[in-house]
Amino acid sequence: MSQKKIIAVVGATGAQGGGLARAILNDPEGDFSVRALTRKPDSEKARELAAHGAEIVAANLDEPASVQRAFDGAYGAYCVTNFWEHFSPERELAQAETMARAAQHAGLRHVIWSTLEDTRRWVPLSDERMPTLMGKYKVPHFDAKGEANHFFTDLGLPVTFLLTSFYWDNFIYAGMGPKAAKDGGLAIAFPMDDKKLPGIAVEDIGRCAYGIFKRGQPWIGKTVGIAGEHLRGDEMAAAFTRALGQEVRYHAISPEAYRSLGFPGAEDLGNMFQFKRDFQEIFCSPRDPRVAQSLNPSLQTFDGWLSRNQSRIPVR
Repeated sequence: MSQKKIIAVVGATGAQGGGLARAILNDPEGDFSVRALTRKPDSEKARELAAHGAEIVAANLDEPASVQRAFDGAYGAYCVTNFWEHFSPERELAQAETMARAAQHAGLRHVIWSTLEDTRRWVPLSDERMPTLMGKYKVPHFDAKGEANHFFTDLGLPVTFLLTSFYWDNFIYAGMGPKAAKDGGLAIAFPMDDKKLPGIAVEDIGRCAYGIFKRGQPWIGKTVGIAGEHLRGDEMAAAFTRALGQEVRYHAISPEAYRSLGFPGAEDLGNMFQFKRDFQEIFCSPRDPRVAQSLNPSLQTFDGWLSRNQSRIPVR
């Protein structure tokens, strides 16, 4: 039997990386194996991956030598950063450069970089429609990822740029689920007016990434956007109503109101939603659910995801 090609999965115990690791491990007849990179190799999630056949490797994106060691001998790598862990675009940029240089050193055959748009291409810092944050960003957790793309292209890496979408899992973990409204009942609220929001189950991001690795060469050098569905706020509210058995309404609040909510990252997210609202065609067009479906035949709709996860969604 031929030796399997190793995919080094950054953030293998996290959301996107975990989805990819499980997709590979759940396909024992496939051509790939998992090298799971984690800062905590003794964690419960790491032990669970190991029990299913993953190779566990200690690595820290802030320690370039550890990433280089982890990439050595691999066929490919899934590269992702977690802005919400530290809220530092500069740290994301440094981590992306670390991964790109490690990929070059290891001579990887295929790299997927999980990226997003640099919104400053469309909303320059001088544009007062939305505030400038941290002195030089409009949507920090988008802009740094988009800016970091050049690290991969400058080094001539065989890279696929993966554009992800709003995680439906945010309704479970990020406090975005239905909440009691002042006028009674339940509501979800976004500053999206009547515009559509591309969304996806986070597990499906990893499955789509696996589809890209399986297809290989034809996808190198391409930018691939994925989504499960594009839905308006009222359409999401109607799906919640069906799943929860009680009425959930959609409140289209203003970006200014969202930015003033006061939780960590509220300004960033307020600008993000405003960008998605004001540049609907630019944001939605690359994220074609048909492409995601071709990469991941088990792609979930929002109704399907809710039916599997309704009991996990906190209703406040």
